[in-house]
Amino acid sequence: MILYHGTNMDFDRIDIRKSNPYKDFGQGFYLTDIQEQARNLAAKKTRIFGGEPIVMQFLFDENMLSDTGNGIKVLKFDLPNKEWAEFIYKNRNREMDFHHDYDIVTGPIANDGVAYLLGRYEEGTLTLEELARELEYKQLNSQYFFGTNRAIKLLHRI
Repeated sequence: MILYHGTNMDFDRIDIRKSNPYKDFGQGFYLTDIQEQARNLAAKKTRIFGGEPIVMQFLFDENMLSDTGNGIKVLKFDLPNKEWAEFIYKNRNREMDFHHDYDIVTGPIANDGVAYLLGRYEEGTLTLEELARELEYKQLNSQYFFGTNRAIKLLHRI
């Protein structure tokens, strides 16, 4: 399968340490299988940080997501649900020292009001089920998180 990464500058080496640690699935390299989504993310990064919108393409063997004998630890969220919402909450919470050991995590992207919604959940005005429903992004989207060097080695730029 082809995965896309939208950015504002080209680079040859993926360095997980340069990414924000408080993202949906934690600190890692994020891609999507939707080219338009990657173009939109590249344009957004360019508006904020300058540079040129770039969409990198990577070849990835999707069998690695289901082959349990390959040593890659994978977590998949097919739909927004309370487990997905709780995982995002833990990863985005700056006061928790949460770290998971998944090499790859796949699932929907939380919407742009994430910080507000997580705050409401934390104060108790939203249940976990309500949080999951509210976090669901209304457009078709997907994200693939590669959080270890072992996972990054599975990506081949094309």
